[in-house]
Amino acid sequence: MNGKVGKMVSLVLRALALAMGVAVVVLHILRAADAGTMILLLGLGLLALSIAAFQE
Repeated sequence: MNGKVGKMVSLVLRALALAMGVAVVVLHILRAADAGTMILLLGLGLLALSIAAFQE
């Protein structure tokens, strides 16, 4: 992958992981989602982090 594109994709994946973590905290505080949904969101964040790490 091109250097700039690779860095941008890595940044987007890390931002996605951070957003999933924040979303789970907010949903938990608001009691707006069940545990299964929050685990799924955290899994998506972990997947994004693993793809970003694998890319490097």
